[in-house]
Order: sequence, then structure tokens, then C-alpha cells
Amino acid sequence: MGADVHNTGADGTTADGEPTGVDHVFLALERELAVFLRRARASSGELAREVHPDLEPAAYGLLVRLADAGAQRATDLAGYFGVGKATMSRQLHALERLGLVAREPDPADGRAVLVRLTDEGRERFTRVRTGRRAQYARRLASWDRGEVAELARLLHRLNAEQESDEA
Repeated sequence: MGADVHNTGADGTTADGEPTGVDHVFLALERELAVFLRRARASSGELAREVHPDLEPAAYGLLVRLADAGAQRATDLAGYFGVGKATMSRQLHALERLGLVAREPDPADGRAVLVRLTDEGRERFTRVRTGRRAQYARRLASWDRGEVAELARLLHRLNAEQESDEA
């Protein structure tokens, strides 16, 4: 697309209040991602409460990681989520108190400890995740399966590029 042809006000913005020279494709992307992320944060809180009424929203992501990747060291989880050891320790203790995770010796290193989902944690998490997937299927029922696959592919690409930038 060519140069921004909107009229510019004295304050350097267009009639719609946007700064001049803004690439409207990226502006639209930013807006849609902001809406998506706001809804995802709200959804995480709802999902966490469905797993357990006392579960913090941020801890839902820990359950996702443990369900998908299996038992992990607390330091590996902290690195994955980009949080400090103290924050991770606090979240894991809360999950332990709720009976959703347990710690066990690492068979590869007797000095280390692995965190894993308990049977109850896995059952509760799986029930909620299954419900969430059914909700996605209902919301996207009018989409062509190829569109859903393309959305997943593009989101994967965006996430992979973000991860490589953070490394």
C-alpha cells in the first residue's frame, strides 16, 4: 500500500486520531491481538475456577504445560514461563495445597525434584480442557477446516518467531 493519504491535523494525527505514517495493516493486527489477549486472560480465570475454585488464573498455564510436556523441574518451568524461582515456587505450593500437583524425585538426578500432575489434577484439567476445545469447535463451526488449520499455522509461526526473539 502507498503512503498514508489521510488528512493530517496540527497534532500530527489523522482524522481518526492515529499518528501519520502508521501502517494500517499492523495497526489492525495490534488491535485484534489486544482484543484476543484480553479475552484470553479473562478466559484463563474462568478455566482456572472450573479446575478448582481456589486456583489462580496464572496457574492454569502451569497445568497446561505439565499436561503437555509431562513432569518438569521447577527451574525449567520458571524458565519456560519467564518468571523467577520464587514466583514459581509460590505457584507450585498453591497447586500442591489444592492436590493438583505433586513433587517426586527425578530418576535421572536424585538431587533434583520433578513436578507432575496428580491423578486428580489431570482429571480436573482434562475435563476443563475438553470443554474448552468443544467451545472452540462450536465457535468455529462455520469456518472451513482449512481456515482453522491456517489460523493454527499462522499462530504457531508467530509464537515460534516470538520465542526465537526471546532466546
